[in-house]
Amino acid sequence: MPRILGVDIPNDKKTGVSLRYIYGIGPFLALEVCARTNVDPNKPAKELTEDELARLAGILDNEYTVEGQLRRQIQQSIARLREIGCYRGIRHRKSLPVHGQRTRTNARTRKGPRKTVAGKKGVKDLR
Repeated sequence: MPRILGVDIPNDKKTGVSLRYIYGIGPFLALEVCARTNVDPNKPAKELTEDELARLAGILDNEYTVEGQLRRQIQQSIARLREIGCYRGIRHRKSLPVHGQRTRTNARTRKGPRKTVAGKKGVKDLR
């Protein structure tokens, strides 16, 4: 398995697809990096030469924010939002959706498993 920036990329996939295994690289950026380094994106990753791997690693390391550096940058941004106490920071702190999604129903991924409250459903107003 070829190794770029500390990430093992799959042998059997095309270079344009296997570069996406690096955090911070999507379809567009993978093809752009291949074009800039003159590497065929349809060539299987196991057929890449040491020179091509070095060119790919060099351009990703010098010109793009990927892997650990990108993860650190995102965590620092979230920590800053929490620290200044803005709306988005409060939502992050409470583990609720940040981008305005509804929370009465859905939002289970963010909120976690349901916490059942006893006697909530059958309460009626007796006036």
